[in-house]
Formats: sequence, structure tokens, C-alpha cells
Amino acid sequence: MTEQVIGKPVKRTEDRRFLTGRGRYTDDIQLARQTYAYIIRSPHAHAKILNIDPSAALARPGVVAVFTGKDMAADGVGGLPCGWLVHSKDGSPMKEPPHAPLVPDRVRHVGDNVAVVIATSKELAKDAAEDVAIDYEELPAVADARRALADGAASVWDDQAPGNLCYDWELGDRAATEAAFANAHRVVELELINNRLIPNAMEPRAAIGDYDPASGQYTLYTTSQNPHVIRLLMGAYVLQIPEHKLRVVAPDVGGGFGSKIYHYAEEAIVTWAAKKLERPVRWTAERTESFMTDAHGRDHWSRARLAMDADGNFLGLHVETVANLGAYLSTFAPSIPTYLYGTLLAGLYKTPAIYCEVKSAFTHTTPVDAYRGAGRPEACYLLERLVDKAAAESGIDRIELRKKNFITADMMPYQTPVAVQYDSGEFHKNLDDAMRLIDYAGLDARKAEARSRGRYLGLGVSTYIEACGLAPSALAGQLGARAGLYEAAEVRLHPTGSVTVFTGAHSHGQGHETTFAQVVADRLGVPLSQVEIVHGDTDRIPFGMGTYGSRSLPVGGSALVKAIDKVIDKSRKIAAHLLEAAEGDIEFQNGRFSVKGTDKGVGIGEVALAAYVPHNYPHEKLEPGLDESAYYDPVNFTYPNGCHLCEVEVDPDTGVVEIKRFVAVDDFGRVVNPMIVEGQVHGGIAQGIGQALLEAAIYDQDSGQLMSGSFMDYCMPRADDLPNFTVAHNEVPCTTNPLGVKGCGEAGAIGSPPAIINAVIDALRPLGVTDMDMPATPHRVWSTIQAARMPAAAE
Repeated sequence: MTEQVIGKPVKRTEDRRFLTGRGRYTDDIQLARQTYAYIIRSPHAHAKILNIDPSAALARPGVVAVFTGKDMAADGVGGLPCGWLVHSKDGSPMKEPPHAPLVPDRVRHVGDNVAVVIATSKELAKDAAEDVAIDYEELPAVADARRALADGAASVWDDQAPGNLCYDWELGDRAATEAAFANAHRVVELELINNRLIPNAMEPRAAIGDYDPASGQYTLYTTSQNPHVIRLLMGAYVLQIPEHKLRVVAPDVGGGFGSKIYHYAEEAIVTWAAKKLERPVRWTAERTESFMTDAHGRDHWSRARLAMDADGNFLGLHVETVANLGAYLSTFAPSIPTYLYGTLLAGLYKTPAIYCEVKSAFTHTTPVDAYRGAGRPEACYLLERLVDKAAAESGIDRIELRKKNFITADMMPYQTPVAVQYDSGEFHKNLDDAMRLIDYAGLDARKAEARSRGRYLGLGVSTYIEACGLAPSALAGQLGARAGLYEAAEVRLHPTGSVTVFTGAHSHGQGHETTFAQVVADRLGVPLSQVEIVHGDTDRIPFGMGTYGSRSLPVGGSALVKAIDKVIDKSRKIAAHLLEAAEGDIEFQNGRFSVKGTDKGVGIGEVALAAYVPHNYPHEKLEPGLDESAYYDPVNFTYPNGCHLCEVEVDPDTGVVEIKRFVAVDDFGRVVNPMIVEGQVHGGIAQGIGQALLEAAIYDQDSGQLMSGSFMDYCMPRADDLPNFTVAHNEVPCTTNPLGVKGCGEAGAIGSPPAIINAVIDALRPLGVTDMDMPATPHRVWSTIQAARMPAAAE
């Protein structure tokens, strides 16, 4: 009998190759006659390109070519497409300016691609780039979204996006929300900023383009989270070649966090150049390039108002947001501040009326797109900060205010006023469990002990819900997606009983090779060691939509279950033939088919052998072989939810914040591998701590220069910034997919920032501090304390 493996903390099978240095990343791939590309990038945030003279660079030994945007345009290369369409309030489509892989005439952010030098070594290409003479005419720049929308701001796209506005979007019932505020006993208002973040995966982006003149076949090796989407976008829209002539391979990928979802210009540049030269062209980003050109995250300004009755019940929520899109529309950028943000503003609360309006602006900065959580962290941060302020102003305990307004389990499924419908959840239990784990009852004693040492201790509360399992194609299409978001899987049971799975999902640290194998082993009753997971190569895997939005197991895993069920169904027919029994009398359990009420049976390995060596086989009913495919397109998102509590200690003399305790109680539905889930939560919380306390992408507002363009200026969390985490699960199965899973990859980054900032404010409330934006750096905390003390000193 095969041991049940779902729910077990199975060690990751892929880690052996990573820990022993045998991983195969894009930069590890070496091709015959390969050349090296170096991208020349704009030093200006906004400038006209007057002239490019490559003659001195071309005269250098080893330099193969120098290409510009005009060369690509003359060859018919198109612009990078946007994969999501948003409409403004008046029904007009968003402004969609072109995005050339190499800019032909006018740069629009520091790091914009101007030309590419290709040589026989990376060093030669980089040195030769210094000899390419480029004349610029510098123009005024604007880096802040609100400034960009103001009268007289520097224009990013002139007539193509007047006033720098991409769209003016709305969601919800405005009239009902206004009525709720008109009848409110109390209105609480909060203005806040969700700081811009720079993703920093361990592996920088890389790409290798190859072209076979004999077959006309292109191959791109790239650090991507979704190779099929890259093939679709680059093949059909940029290079404009038949899709089947482009193979995209995403081998091992060293982290993504959203920043490797999109189609980037460098992928198109090296693939196009490979054909021009009939030689492979490779490019690997330096860390400085990553800071300037990897799509950034967040960057919202928001004003929120909450209407309450005399008893503290929420009546209405009104949210205004200005979102910074950067200089170009990245692949999914328009969806982040709209449908992945506005639709989650109900949170865990039964607020009857919600209205959200979002203006998104072009600026002379790096494009902004999804970063771990993608819209959901922004919504959670706004809502949980606002609820804490409502508790402080109303005098109602922050725990009781939340519980009073929580959606209860007996209200599920629950239709929110902002489009989405939650299927399941036990929000009160999440909060109660978290309070017990952090010893909420002993909080006052701990605060007093900290005060005796000259420190201030505070506890922050954050509850969250997110929409994950990004899929439902019909719904996504209504919301503006320009592609289906289903997932695919193929399950091949080999003659010897081993199994190969081909999945459209992509693993870049999530542990798919383990968790997917656990699902297969559990349902087919085969040992884990006999299951192989294949992903990341468009010539081997079925057409799938990749990994982001915590969709791998809810959507990709569900496609896998459907394919497995087809394998079992066919195997049952073969077993019935072998056992000379009716198909209806065949039972399947733990990898064995048996006749009901008897000890007569065959193992799945024997059935597989019969399928491939069909000497005794029901030929009149079945074809030989045991290989089945399935696609899964769910009817709804999944809704992971939970409660994060953070306890901090603040030194008022230095502004240093130390996280003492952190508790996360999450409902991810059914948990396949608790060890991997715990690791995902730890990683997400670490990134949330980075945003809350340390990280911020800063641009000079006059020149548009990136001031935080290296690890010397952009502070990442280190081990000593992190506490020990207490992680627990409240498994409430999802009702809309066959595995009952909800997704876990983004929760830590969603729930943690408001918990941390609420904790800092709670700690400093005795000093008169009532508000603070992220990141809560020592300087910001100290300055806020001094500002709060000034009125008291004046009195």
C-alpha cells in the first residue's frame, strides 16, 4: 500500500540539484558560436535622441554589430504589447502608447533601451559601448504620478496620452456609497502612500536568442515565469512570426516575485539579432540594470473614507487612488491598480456600499507591474490602516471593531459590492487563533516591561483576503485580460508504471516538482520517486499560462487532477478487461484495481504495461497507450485569507524598530505540503517587512534620476531584521476546485505590511503619533516622534 502523501511535509526533490550547484539557469547555457549583447541605456529620464554614431565601436576587434531602434523598425519589428485593457469611467479605452524594444527617437526613463552592441565576449561588448557616440537633447521630466496629472507637468507621451492620464477608472455603486456617507454617524479619513518597490530576485534577468536558418526556427532561452505567454506576445506581436516557429525555454529560474512574468525588450532584441547575425546572442543583466529596468511594484497614493453608524458598523467606503504606471505599459500593468485592487477593497468586512476610483498616470520612471501580491497588498494595507484609525477615533477596541464587521462563515458564499464572490472562510477563527498564539492577554504586561527599559512596545493587527488562482477566462476577459487564464497538464503513465507530468505552470522556487508529484502519487498510488515533473519548454509542455497570482496548484494542480482522472478512467477499463469483470465492479484504491468483494486485482503498473504491450487488451474499445491531457478553467478565483499579528519594540531615541514576534494564521484551503507552505509564508513576510521598514525606490523629482539604484542605496531585509515566525493554518477547503486548495504564495507580503505599521503606531501612540507611511526607517520614526512632541513642547 502506498502511503498518503498529501498533507505531509515532504522534502523538496528539486533542492538536491540546487544545493549541489547542478541547477541549470539561463546564464549556464552555452551555445556554439554565441555572441554577447550589451544594452546601451539612457542616462536621462527624458530626452530626444539626435544622433547615434556606432562607427568607432564597429571598428573595434571582436565587435560583430551595433543595432539601434531604427534598425529594428526598418525590419518591421513591432512594439511590446500590453496584455490587459482597462476602460475609463466614460467607456473610452486606456491610452496605449507604443513601446519599442529599442527606442528610435525619444527616451522616457533612465535605463531606457537605446542601442545594442554585440561582440564575441561580454567584456568586449561593454567596452565597445563606450565608443558609441549618442547625442541627446534633454527634456523636462516628471517622476511623481500626482505631479504628472497636474497642469503644466512635463509630458510623457504628448498627444498619445494628454495630461499623462492613461485611464480614469471606477468600480462600485457611487450613489449608494454617497448615501451611506450622508447617513453616517462618523466618517474616518486616511491618506497614505504605498511605496514603490524594486524586485531583487537572486538571479538577474537573462536571455539567449538563437536562430536556425535551415529550419527557420527561433529559440529563446529566458528567465520567465510563463514561457507560453512570452512566445505568444513576442512571436505574434513583436517579431511577427508564426508562433510555431518560436520555441521558448525557461530553465531553472532563480526567483521572480512577479518581475519575470512580463515580456521584456531584451528578449525580443536578442532573438531578432540572432537571425540578423545567424549566431546565438546572449544577454545577462548586471545588478544595476536590474534596478533600472526590472518592472517595479506598488507606487500608489490613496485617500480613503469610511462611513460608520453609532454602533461602529461599517456603512460605506470611498477610495481615491492615483497609480504610477511608469513610462510604458508593462504586460499586466493596467490590471494591478484596478481589478486586482478595487475588487478586494471589501476585505473581510460586510461593508454594504463601496466605491473606488483610480487614475493611472504615465511618468518618466521605470514601468510598474505586478510584485508579490499585485494589487492585493495595496488594498489590504489601505483597509487595515483605515480600520485601525476608525477604532482609535471611535474608541471601539480594534479587535472588537473587526469582529463586529467580519463576514461570518454562515454568510458564505458572500457577494461583495465590488464584483467578487467569496466561497469560504472562517475569519473570526483566524483572528482568535492568532491572538492566542501571540499571547494577546499578556500584551499590557509586555508593554509595561518595555516602558521600564525606555522602549515602547506595540502590537499591530492585520486581517486580509486575496483573490488568487488567477484564471476564470470568461471573468478575466470581462475585466480586460487579452488572453485566457486556464491551465493545462498532460499525464503520461509509462509501461513500467512511472509517471511524467507536463505542466503549463512554471516553477521558480515554489516547489512544484515536489507538490505536483505529491498530488500524482496520492491519486495514482505510485511512489513519489517514480514521478517526474516537466515544465518551462514550449516544445514539450501543453499551452499553459504560467505561474503568478498563486495559481499553480489551484489551477495547474486542478488541470493535473483532471488528467489523472482520465488516466484512472481508462485504466479502469483496461483492468476490467484483464480481470474479466464489468467495469462498474472495478474499484481503485492505493494504486490497485480490484473487483468489488473479492481479492482479485491488478496494480496500476500492470495496467500500464498492458496499455503499451497490448497482447491482452480491449482493442475494440480503447487505443493503446496511457497518456491523457486536460485543461482547467475555473468558475471563480480562490480566496486565501488570514490574520497577521506583529509585535514591535521601538527605541524613541534612535527610531529603530525591532520586530519581537510575528504570528500568521492563514487559510489556504487544503494544504498539500505544510513545509513548503510555511516557507512561502516566511518568504512573503520577509518581503512585507522589507516594504514596511526598509525599502523604497526614490526618484529625484526634478531630473527623474533613480536615487536608489543599488544595494548601497536600496535597503533589503537581512536575517537580523527578521524574527522567528509563528505560522499556523486554518484549513477551510475551497469549494470551487477539485483539490480544495486556495494558494499561498503571496499571503505573507499582503498581510504583513499593515500589521507592522499598525504595530509601530500602536507603540508610539502614547507619544502622540497617529499616522506614518512606509517604510518606517529609523529616521522616519525618529522624525515622526519629534514632530508629535513639538505641539506638546509649544504648549
